[in-house]
Amino acid sequence: MADRGKHRRPDVTGHIPVLLAESIAALMVRSGKTYIDCTVGGGGHAEAIVKAGGHLTGLDADPQAIRTAQARLQRYKDVTLVNENYINITDVCRKQNLDSVDGVLFDLGMSSSQLESSGRGFSFLKDETLDMRFSPDQAVTASDIVNTYLESDLVRLIGDYGEEWRSNTIAAAIVRSRPIATSGQLAEIIEKAVGKRGRIHPATKTFQALRIAVNQELENLESGLSQAIDLLASGGRVAVISFHSLEDRLVKEMFKKQSSGCICPRGTPVCICGHKQVLNIVNKKVIKPSPKEIASNPRSRSARLRVAQKI
Repeated sequence: MADRGKHRRPDVTGHIPVLLAESIAALMVRSGKTYIDCTVGGGGHAEAIVKAGGHLTGLDADPQAIRTAQARLQRYKDVTLVNENYINITDVCRKQNLDSVDGVLFDLGMSSSQLESSGRGFSFLKDETLDMRFSPDQAVTASDIVNTYLESDLVRLIGDYGEEWRSNTIAAAIVRSRPIATSGQLAEIIEKAVGKRGRIHPATKTFQALRIAVNQELENLESGLSQAIDLLASGGRVAVISFHSLEDRLVKEMFKKQSSGCICPRGTPVCICGHKQVLNIVNKKVIKPSPKEIASNPRSRSARLRVAQKI
């Protein structure tokens, strides 16, 4: 396994790649093989793949992330970077004349630059325009949702995507306080509505919910992951690093389904689904950061890595 300390240095943005050594080991990166990093971000995982001899195509919906990755990876020959959402991974591969690939990585976490210096209102610790779009080409912003959604729709969104049990109180406070222009204003409204207890800021789950909704993260992950599985060559692996239970549950369920044969309802006398097993789950138990990694990078605490291999 690669040297963990060596690989866990911050990138040029101050971002520290999470579960880096574990990800590279999980993908079984080999010289001359082809890999896709679906969320290239600052390029930390991508650089490790290239250093291990892999040919890499890196995707990111955020043009700022692509610029950062280009700066980091410009000295490497076997790298192609594409400003594209991974929901279009099949089209990207077709344009690259890639019929199949040997490994696909999804790192679903927010980068430090997005949280701290993007100016798009991802963080409740800053007072920025409520945008939250990964790509400026997207139509809907967080401001649109906060200022135009019905209260009942906000309750459902914050409850479902944020897993926030106080969604009724928060939604009512948002509607009463409209118009809301900035992330700092929204965070203050939420804090006044529900109070502040413990280490976790009371706006954390609401901001998560808004970001997921703006970027259609769960729908895109389901589609992108399904396409990635189809693109894998026999023996190829897909590795997914998630940071909250909604993502992790989706990955777990898709891997479970694709590693099963018949998926007919229990009690069906004869199989009618025609489903075929296409994956083997590599790690039956989810991989988590070590105590050492969490100590050096507290943001890694919630990271979860799942890996599967194409039959």
